[in-house]
Parts: sequence; structure tokens; C-alpha cells
Amino acid sequence: MKFQEMPYERVDIEQIKRDFAQLEKDFDAASSGEEQFAVHQRYYKLTDHAATQMTLAGIRHDIDVTDEFYSAEKDYYDEVTPVFQNLAVSYQKKLYESKFRPYLEEKIGPVAFKNMELAMRSVDPKLVTLMQEENALQTRYNKILASAKIDWNGETLNLSLMTPYLRNPDRAVRAKAWEKYSGFFVENEEEIEDIYDKLVKNRTAQANALGQENYLTLGYDRMMRNCYDRDMIIEFRKQVKRDLVPFAEKLHERRRARIGVEKLSYIDEGVYFPQGNPAPVGTPEEILAAGRKMYRELSSETGEFMDFMCDNDLFDVLGRKTKKTGGYMTYLPDYNAPFIFANFNGTSGDVDVITHECGHAFQGYLSGQDPIREHADITMETAETHSMSMEYFTEPWMNYFFGERAKDYVDMHFEDSVIFVPYGTMVDEFQDIVYSHPGLTPAQRNQAWRDLERQYKPHLDYSGNDYFERGGFWQKQHHIFDCPLYYIDYCIASVDALQYKNWMDRDYKEAWASYLKLCRLSASKFFTQLLGEVGLDNPFEDGCIRNIVSGLENKI
Repeated sequence: MKFQEMPYERVDIEQIKRDFAQLEKDFDAASSGEEQFAVHQRYYKLTDHAATQMTLAGIRHDIDVTDEFYSAEKDYYDEVTPVFQNLAVSYQKKLYESKFRPYLEEKIGPVAFKNMELAMRSVDPKLVTLMQEENALQTRYNKILASAKIDWNGETLNLSLMTPYLRNPDRAVRAKAWEKYSGFFVENEEEIEDIYDKLVKNRTAQANALGQENYLTLGYDRMMRNCYDRDMIIEFRKQVKRDLVPFAEKLHERRRARIGVEKLSYIDEGVYFPQGNPAPVGTPEEILAAGRKMYRELSSETGEFMDFMCDNDLFDVLGRKTKKTGGYMTYLPDYNAPFIFANFNGTSGDVDVITHECGHAFQGYLSGQDPIREHADITMETAETHSMSMEYFTEPWMNYFFGERAKDYVDMHFEDSVIFVPYGTMVDEFQDIVYSHPGLTPAQRNQAWRDLERQYKPHLDYSGNDYFERGGFWQKQHHIFDCPLYYIDYCIASVDALQYKNWMDRDYKEAWASYLKLCRLSASKFFTQLLGEVGLDNPFEDGCIRNIVSGLENKI
């Protein structure tokens, strides 16, 4: 079914309560594991339909944040989603404690039961009011960003549509664009700081209500970190600082020489060629058509997937003034339909949507065919491994998008992917500091960010921009507000993807077979087990990043 034709009806939370009550009653009355699993299949149907309606409302709100109907629906789900989550956890607790658990665990797997344990630890009815407040604060932040109206030479642009000017080959244009861009955040700095201050205190209060000292334990549970902990991430950060930052700085120096500047400035971030970064050739429709051709040639599986996406209008990628910023892949369970949301702006980022987000969507399409819904509950480092690795697997087709500048794009993508890891790891350490010390003032948080920039990105020079020099850059990173503690998952996944990059340079066919196996395994095994199953090294083990860098050094 085409996306526009999918019917929407508000989820009636009172009916959902009654449905869950009946489920629990029938589950308790079941006299065998088989009977309980039959009840559990009804749980799949109930939650799939509710999730589909909630997701439809969310997408249609994001497509136009000024739409009054879907704005009201968004406010409604900000209120009822915590209630829904608590109902689901209450039911899952019965599953977890079932006397027939051995049978159920055999059917749906041990990973699912570990995830239930984490969910039971992270959701509690006494948190509902705080979770509703958290949702409202996140919505308030996103509305500020979506409402940006930047005057650019007489035209009004939002933050996404400013991106081409931030990376313009003319340094004077870049300087002016960054001044306008950061000026928006300066104007809204006080309100953004207020929102984040309240979010930190809110999340800390949720953790305290559960008897925890700070939000980190609760946050890790909510991120479903079911096979690694904070100490392992701390060790990962040490590897990044020791082994990857020096290599990334080499790439920055190579970039500096290529674009012909004496010293890199913040206005040069994201700029890779003196004539400008390679941009895709063609209209958004032509880019999607090229993507369809590419995926048909890559494999039969990816061809079937992309035909389904295009035939059912499961993309909304045009940048518009009243559209939410950013991009994502989400999923509509009733239709086994991934959906990709983005803001095309004429840069190479448009093609990244066709590779990165389609990596998510391809895996979601495959896992949606598994009747055991829990197998689709992949943790985020696994999800990002699917997407970031797809960026590399599609490189042989970049001439479809960039023509004669295909090699420039591949080189730029490689450099950009490597230098992202220090930034993303810095975002994680910043949040670790913030939630370990929830009483920090806005100025102290900014100082912590600036100190980390000097460790992870020592080349950065903010001369002429007081806002960034004071440590304000993090306020544009919506994951910090919307998805606390998420960003390290990108970094772990980047290390996996770089392993695939080295592997496919040796044997593309063998690397693709490993990737396809990873997608199909989904969440049937823990992340650290999946790595061994498909032949990847564990990023948490000392020496993993050093070995990757050793292979990558040959490329420069």
C-alpha cells in the first residue's frame, strides 16, 4: 500500500488498556507454553497496529510541523506513549516470569528475555509524569530548530537548507553562512540551554526515582545495552583517542593542503575540495531512480527491497521550510514497510540517504519477514552497522550519482567517515560528563564540551566566533536532546563498517556475504556474538582500532 493511502486512526489508550488487561488474563490462564505463545502472537498484532498508527502520526507531523491536526496528535502521543510503554512492560514481565519460560525462550530467543529485563528496569508507572515532561521538552527543542527562518540574500531558509552554503567552495560565502547559522543558535541560546538543563534534571530525577545515583545506568538500560557496559565504552574511547585521533588529524592535514588554506578554520569543516565537494547530478527523482538501479544490480535481495520502497512511495526526502530537520528510517509493522524521511539539499548528503538510511531500511525489510517480532529488536550499534556498512558496499555505483566526480566522492566519504568517529565519541563523553554531574551550569557544560574538542579535534580553530569558542557547538546536535547516550552507537558501528571497508577491498563478494548474514541474523544473537558469527573483530577489544588504522594507512 502506498504511504499516502495508509489509513490513520488515533490509538485509543483506554481501549489499549482493556486489550492489555485481557492479554494478561489469558496469558495467566494458559496451561502450556504453546498456549502462552498463542497469546503472545496476539500481543504482536496489538502492538504492531498501535506502533503503526503512532508512527504514521509521527511521520506526518515531521513532514509539516505546522500541520495542526498532526501537531495535536504528536502532543497526544507525547502524553500516552509512556503509558503504552508501561503496559507493554507489565505484559512482558509475565512473559519473563512464566513457568513455561524454557519453551518461550526457545521460541523467541535469550536476547529477547535480556531486553525484557532491561525494559523492566527502565520503565515504571511512577515515571510516567516525568517521561511525559521529557517528551514535551524534546518536542519544544525540535520545534525551535524547525522554526528557523534565516535570511539568505533575500530568501528565507531553514537550517537544513543552509547546508550547501556552509560548504560552499568560496570561503567568504562559508564565513557568512556560518555567521548566519550560528547566529540563529545565539538568538535561541538561552531557551535551548533552559530546555537541556530541564532535560538533564528530568532524566536524573527518573533515575533517582528508581534508586539510581544518576541517569547513566538508566540510560544504558533504555539503549538496550545488553552485552556491554560503561567500562567497555570507556576503554573504547581510550582506543579512539590513542589510535584514531592521530590518523584523523592526518586526514585533516591532507584536507587542508588539498583545499589550499594556510590553517583550518571551523568554517572549513566539511569542505574537501577547492572546487567544492562533489554534489549529486540530477533531480531528487533522478537520484531515487539511480538508487533503484543500483540496488537492483547489487543483489536480488536489495533489488526486491528497493522496488518495494519506490512502488509504495516510502520516501519523503524533499527539503521544505516547515519540515522537521534531519533524517531517519522508521518502520510501519502492519505493512512490513520501512519509511525514509530526509531533507535533500543538493549536497552529497542526499546520496548518503540512499545508502545509509537504505541500509537501515533493507535490514528492517528483511527482519520484518521474521514471524518472531523480538528478532527485529536490534540494538542501535547493530542497526548503525547495517547502515554505515551499506555506505561502503554501494561505492562501486557512485558514478550513477556523481558522474565524473565519483572518485572524489568516494575519497571524501572515506575521510568523512574516519574523522566522524572522534566527533561522535566526543559527543558520548560529553553526555557521560553531563549526567555524571547533573548540577553543572550551562557555562560549565559548554566548557566541558570545549575541553573535549581540544582532545578529539585538536585542529579546530573558532577564531571570530565567540559562540563556538565558548563551547556552544553541541547545542545543534539533536541526538543529545532526543536520544541521550545514542551517539556512541554510531562510532562502534563505524569501526565495524571500516572493517568491512578493509575486507571488501580484499574480497568484495566474501564481505557482502558476511553483511547479508549479519542483516538476517538481526537480533537473534547478542551484538558481541554477531560479530564473531560474521567474522568481524570486537571494537571493545584493545587493538581492534589499531589494526583497522593499519589497514587504512595504505589508502593515504
